Amino acid sequence: MPSEATNLGKRAREIDAVDFEAPVVLEPAVESATNGHGAEQQNGERSAAPTDGDQQPVEEDGDDGDDDDDDFGPMPLPAGAVPTKKRKVLAHEKLYLDHLPSADRYYKSFMHRDTVTGVVLTRATAVQGAPYTDPTVNVFVRRTDFLITSSVDGHLKFWKKQAEGIEFVKHYRTHLSPIVAIAASDDGKSLASLGSDQGGKTVEGWEVRGSAKVFDVENFDMINILKLPFNPRICCWLHGRGDGRSLLAITDFDSPTIRIYDGRGDGKPLHVIESLHRKSVHLMAYNPLYDTVISIDVGGMVEYWEPREPFEKPDSVEWTNKSATGLYEFKKSKSTPVALSLAPTSDSFAVLSLPELRLTTFNFLTGKLHRAYDESLTATQEMQQAGTAGVKMDSMEFGRRLATERELEKGAMEAVLENRSGFSVGAPVWDEGGKFVIYPTMLGIKVVNTVTNKVSRMLGKDETVRYLNLALYQGVPPKKGITTLAMATSENPLLNQTEERDPTLFCTAWKRPRFYLFTRSSPDDKSHDRDIFNEKPTRDEMQIAAPTASAQGPLGKKAVIHTTKGDITFELFADLVPKTVENFVGLARKHYYDEIIFHRVIPKFMLQTGDPLGDGTGGESLWGSAFEDEFHPTLKHDRPYTLSMANAGPRTNGSQFFITTVPAPWLDNKHSIFGRATSGMDVIHAIENVRTDKTDKPYDDVRIVSVDIE
Repeated sequence: MPSEATNLGKRAREIDAVDFEAPVVLEPAVESATNGHGAEQQNGERSAAPTDGDQQPVEEDGDDGDDDDDDFGPMPLPAGAVPTKKRKVLAHEKLYLDHLPSADRYYKSFMHRDTVTGVVLTRATAVQGAPYTDPTVNVFVRRTDFLITSSVDGHLKFWKKQAEGIEFVKHYRTHLSPIVAIAASDDGKSLASLGSDQGGKTVEGWEVRGSAKVFDVENFDMINILKLPFNPRICCWLHGRGDGRSLLAITDFDSPTIRIYDGRGDGKPLHVIESLHRKSVHLMAYNPLYDTVISIDVGGMVEYWEPREPFEKPDSVEWTNKSATGLYEFKKSKSTPVALSLAPTSDSFAVLSLPELRLTTFNFLTGKLHRAYDESLTATQEMQQAGTAGVKMDSMEFGRRLATERELEKGAMEAVLENRSGFSVGAPVWDEGGKFVIYPTMLGIKVVNTVTNKVSRMLGKDETVRYLNLALYQGVPPKKGITTLAMATSENPLLNQTEERDPTLFCTAWKRPRFYLFTRSSPDDKSHDRDIFNEKPTRDEMQIAAPTASAQGPLGKKAVIHTTKGDITFELFADLVPKTVENFVGLARKHYYDEIIFHRVIPKFMLQTGDPLGDGTGGESLWGSAFEDEFHPTLKHDRPYTLSMANAGPRTNGSQFFITTVPAPWLDNKHSIFGRATSGMDVIHAIENVRTDKTDKPYDDVRIVSVDIE
């Protein structure tokens, strides 16, 4: 890709060092993905850019030019007399944030055998508020705290939340086809899964087209199977805590019909609702405080109804005509809702919609639109170009994410049409105080304060995965006393010790057979491998993970690179980044680097080599395929003479590496550092000062003669 190398080299010579593009491995086959979609994006920072649903246009007073005093209306106030608008402040904001995950990178991940599509956390939520995060509420309920995950191969797994992390409980092969939906009851005791895997069978004269499996969560046992004469789409439990009923609503993919079953019954519907919607219902949420169901169909129509005959709008809401609310928002914008989340406080709900990705929050009682956050590709590109994206990202990485997002959004719309679960753009969640909404975007997982209207945190922004469905745990250990406001806001270390929590955000990801845990602990805080192999790995994974004979013994602590300009000695960080060092050492011992040239030299930046083709497009790792990045908090590009891997984006490490000649902190967490020069700095600068062409390639070749490992 000479054009890309030309642009990067020219830019490197014209701007300051802090703006240099990262050392890249050029790949002609992915040239269009490298430069984004027609233009390079600029690095920048991003802030939340919502639109306020309640904001009205400001009218300006004017003078019609008539001197008659009788024609004047109220005079405008002098400029100094106009009161300044106060910024909204969330009381105890720090306390709320202390009960949310804060680590930039995920703490651990666990496996399914196939792509994980669903994640549900069972808990009994307090209907009077959020006692786990809101210090003004003193209501406590018993929690079940089970995590249930599903995958496209029809499997369910039960996990139990522990004081730290989770513990595996049970594995079910629930359906023979992909699971369409899973839902947990508000009391945390029941779980239902839907599958359309019974085609061709008949029961009592009618064809079975799907099934619902019902589980007792606390005993992690399947207690009922409902055979369905229709293609199921979504399910929702319609009973709260302490309710003697066990009502399960299931919608039909081929019609607007909603059927309500007894979850422990014989499979015959108790009620059939046919006239509430005109199109198939694909989103539902039950509000236990107001005993009301929110349902949304594929046409964008939002309805409120009570889960009892005549299934009409409840009297508890504060509107009579829907036209006075914002519930027609999706019909007016011709957008399709793809995810619905009700706040635990029952006073707000959030909806993600396509084709232009947008998060909209509503007040439940009034039905009015509260906030709308534009997360479309167009808005994201504009913020990236303007430098207001909040995440610094080089053009290559941004282009890769942009391509993934286009594929994801296309698949999400197809999933709505084809009744496929887990292929949405994600699902938002609320904190238990109902003040923060958390939702996935192409830049990371945003934690937005809906009171101050600001992005408080961005989780996973440096990870290579695109997160989708979310579930949030904010539990507290059992305790005997009641937490008062003074106790919650105090800094007494004894009280803080008794209030130890492990807030955890569980996430699925695009095309990944894993789900991920974000906590308040960084994966680097404790020495462990964060990707747990709780399933038998694939053949490729086993080949990469297995020790290789090419390394021929210990990795080595020192490497001497003999060049045509002299020798450079490096200390290797085998204890901190073992896989990256193993790759370099193994290739060196195979004499892979012998006679390879330095194909890219940029003064006051870096020297790049390791490509046997000599043009930046070649090279492969010790294992024959690209391997993942390795980062460590103590290894930074904060000084010259750093030895680091070149790549074409995340998870694309091969054989190419580079040596910095100046500090390059913008490369941190993008390129894996595996060594640092201890002698031969004069040789590094000698290579740095050679004459180069417009592609940054030296006119006179500088070669690696050999590499010795000690």
